[in-house]
Amino acid sequence: MPSRSPLPPPPPPAEIRTWPDRDALLRDRAVVLGELVRMFIGPARLGVLLMWTGIAALGWSLVGSALLMFEDAYDALAVVPGVVCLAVGAAVLVPAAVLLAVGVARDVRVHGLLVEWGGLDHDPAGDLPLRRPRASVAWLLTSFALCAAGLFGCVAVPGAARAGQETYGLVVWLMGLGFLAWLAGLTGLVKAFAHRRWALRVLVGAPTCRPAGVDG
Repeated sequence: MPSRSPLPPPPPPAEIRTWPDRDALLRDRAVVLGELVRMFIGPARLGVLLMWTGIAALGWSLVGSALLMFEDAYDALAVVPGVVCLAVGAAVLVPAAVLLAVGVARDVRVHGLLVEWGGLDHDPAGDLPLRRPRASVAWLLTSFALCAAGLFGCVAVPGAARAGQETYGLVVWLMGLGFLAWLAGLTGLVKAFAHRRWALRVLVGAPTCRPAGVDG
């Protein structure tokens, strides 16, 4: 789930902070946290996750189609369409998987910045918009649906397969789609719970004290 938006820098160390007063710190903190929350759990991020999951599913569907062609091939010439389909599927699937991995690594960095900036001070009233309960619920419901569909594809499909009725290629294709859905759903669940835990521990549970490096 990569993004073109650059990440904000971490907060400066306590010994070199130059905010003139606490209000200035809270303003900068609110701006940075708002941007980080948008990057982490905003609606657009959910759309990006679903988009790359769909692209990965398309790539795997092409690979699965190639497997079915190989099973039905009776001579070397009949294998050629399957090879072409396999190559196209890999060309779609591999970049999508790499970009999903890059996005997960970026989310880890964003969450680390959320913890660092959120720990600078405590502003209960100003932090209310950062909790994003509706966004968290949307992530949870969507991710749960993906996990349920994925587990069905990975467990129920091979369990219900009957020799002579479903081919190995068909079962592998459906299991692969289920695994992709389960992986995307698990990613979304982890993000939703991570944001909720951050809101409770950093925003709600932060101690009220004067931050270091602030005058006034």
